[in-house]
Amino acid sequence: MAKILVIDDEKSIRNALTDILEFEKHQVDAVENGLAGLEKMQAETYDVIFSDIKMPQMDGLELLQRAVEMGVETPIVMISGHGNIETAVESIKKGAYDFIEKPIDLNRLLVVVRNALDKKTLVAETKKLKKKIGKQYEMIGESEPIKHLRAMIERVAPTDARILITGDNGTGKEVVARQIYQLSHRSQMPFVEVNCAAIPSELIESELFGHEKGAFTSAIKNRIGKFEQADKGTIFLDEIGDMSLSAQAKVLRCLQESVISPVGSDKNIKIDVRVIAATNKDLRQEIEKGNFREDLFHRLNVIPIHVASLQERIEDIPLLVDYFTEQICQEQGIALKRFNDSAMAVLKAQPWCGNIRELRNVVERLIILGDHEISGEMVKLYI
Repeated sequence: MAKILVIDDEKSIRNALTDILEFEKHQVDAVENGLAGLEKMQAETYDVIFSDIKMPQMDGLELLQRAVEMGVETPIVMISGHGNIETAVESIKKGAYDFIEKPIDLNRLLVVVRNALDKKTLVAETKKLKKKIGKQYEMIGESEPIKHLRAMIERVAPTDARILITGDNGTGKEVVARQIYQLSHRSQMPFVEVNCAAIPSELIESELFGHEKGAFTSAIKNRIGKFEQADKGTIFLDEIGDMSLSAQAKVLRCLQESVISPVGSDKNIKIDVRVIAATNKDLRQEIEKGNFREDLFHRLNVIPIHVASLQERIEDIPLLVDYFTEQICQEQGIALKRFNDSAMAVLKAQPWCGNIRELRNVVERLIILGDHEISGEMVKLYI
């Protein structure tokens, strides 16, 4: 059952819509003008709103504009007895969900209600998912290295400068990249991640730049590459130190000219992409070994950001353990467990070669295998 608001100056239309919708088990409020409709929107939350366009005091288009300005996210369906293409287009441009004409077709009305409810559910689920994803990439800690890192992110995120993130395995380089993206003006555009170490060298160019059908044996259809998918957004080149030299040459051209050429094609595609790269390698040493292009390094290394190892931020371990404990217990459907002081002392004394990733794995192991209160002896047993 949905809660629906009907705004129409014609009593017969209000009554007809109310009868139809109530017969379908929906709860309906009906008012006779736009001002009353706005008051209802401010006082109540609706699943769908129907509004006539031609009304005294305030017409439907003005009502729609005011509702959008107020931040009303409910799908609004415009109704008109003088419907034409121009009016429908203007309504949609101003933020209407749909447009229906009088006399109202019963089947059309019910389909619009169902679709609007589906959209509202989808929007709510999307918000929930975004919130969950945002929490997944939250930066935990109050140590000096983390404070410095946050300050750096806040300063560089609003720009389009290329960023090279360095740090050991498991330190959270992807979290840094996500934070930069979320605080940038490109946050509503795509974020495309490429793990350069996980893609075979013979396929990396196709993965990054796409390919034309027939470019090689397994190219049975055209493929859009990651750079083109990230157009107007951000591409994150993780483990870029493992990229082949031939792919590096193409990435360099892409950065220099803002164009890409799919494998097997002679056409150039213009793109607008912010590039964030990350590596656990010392790229200067890789340059000396002949494994990495120096000119590409300087193109990428506009803003260098180093992520400290866990050994450099031991004081953050209790905060990280509490965060992971809550997260894992919720994921596993386990009652919240507690690490006592002796457990924290043992955890803080570990070398943590795998950094935060290793710490999380250990916390998950202890939560699954340990008692309600996890002690230092238990940590030593399962670490």
